[in-house]
Amino acid sequence: MISTERVGELRRTRTPFVHATVVRAQPPASARPGDEAILLADGTIEGFVGGQCAQNSVRKAALGALEVGESLLLRVLPDGEVDFPEAPGAAVVVNPCLSGGALEIFLVPEMPAPLVRIHGTTPIADALADLCATVGYDTARGTDPVGDFVAGSAVVIASHGGPEAEILRAALDAGVGYVGLVASRVRGAQILAEAAVGDDERARVHTPVGLDIGARTAPEIAVSILAELIAVFRREGRSDAGAPAAAAEVIDPVCGMSVIVAAATPHLRLDEQDYWFCGTGCRDSFAAARR
Repeated sequence: MISTERVGELRRTRTPFVHATVVRAQPPASARPGDEAILLADGTIEGFVGGQCAQNSVRKAALGALEVGESLLLRVLPDGEVDFPEAPGAAVVVNPCLSGGALEIFLVPEMPAPLVRIHGTTPIADALADLCATVGYDTARGTDPVGDFVAGSAVVIASHGGPEAEILRAALDAGVGYVGLVASRVRGAQILAEAAVGDDERARVHTPVGLDIGARTAPEIAVSILAELIAVFRREGRSDAGAPAAAAEVIDPVCGMSVIVAAATPHLRLDEQDYWFCGTGCRDSFAAARR
């Protein structure tokens, strides 16, 4: 059983994960309906949704679900004919290493919401924070010019003064993908020059910030900024909630299955060469054959 404390911890630290639940199992599969696990982006499995052979298939499907951000019903079937009820729309994986039982596992990826760090205590900053909460974005209010910037998140500087250039430079140096500056074209150009923004960094800086919708009041300007943020997050995927980097895949030299390279993947190093396997059975047989 997955603890609510562990799920809460992952959410607080904005860690992407997949919640896997066994919904149907056929003997002699070792997993049972209701068994659960959390799968992290590095391939780590916390919990139990089947033996090592099944884990390899679940790990690969879970990382795929994280990449696209969509839930998935996974059917893991042994090689050969299986009397197992159909599940329209499910992703089917034939695992030649299974002992005979079939599994159906529901994978639900959970990605952290986009994080918008807002600098300033102006009416525009306050209105933007309220609007971000309405659409489900996380916000952080910051005044420290060298604050805890998350690479890939969004930073909006709406202070109308203060250390704007310092904040802008710190955000760019941290790898932030979207930096919005509330300023006129003239003042914005001065701040960019003060922050020594290079040509290769200019595309990440938005000033005047927001879509051109003719906004005049603070709430209207906040709407234009949020609209631009939505366009960036949705169209360009520029968000710290984005998909993790794809994990390396190799071929099990025994059964020919595609295997995700992770800390828990059975591994063997022989003659200065690394091999990864779907399970310990393939690893042990490979090692015995090389003796």
